[in-house]
Amino acid sequence: MGKVKLIWDFRGPAGKRTAEHHCIHLNDFIKMENVHGESIKVIEFSEMHASAIMIINEEDVPFMREKLKPHRGQRVEE
Repeated sequence: MGKVKLIWDFRGPAGKRTAEHHCIHLNDFIKMENVHGESIKVIEFSEMHASAIMIINEEDVPFMREKLKPHRGQRVEE
């Protein structure tokens, strides 16, 4: 089964704090919907750009795209 990384980008001086807060909501969502989220974390690219990422099973992508509207996604190489 393949894995996909869903990505939400946040820009500006509060980008990292916003990404961290978004991760809290992602954790709450996967518990509420009983979806397996393998990894949820923040990646900081600069002081003006950070991303919240979540790695999920490929089969969950349509549901997650509809409900959470990620900005982009990438296949995860295993």
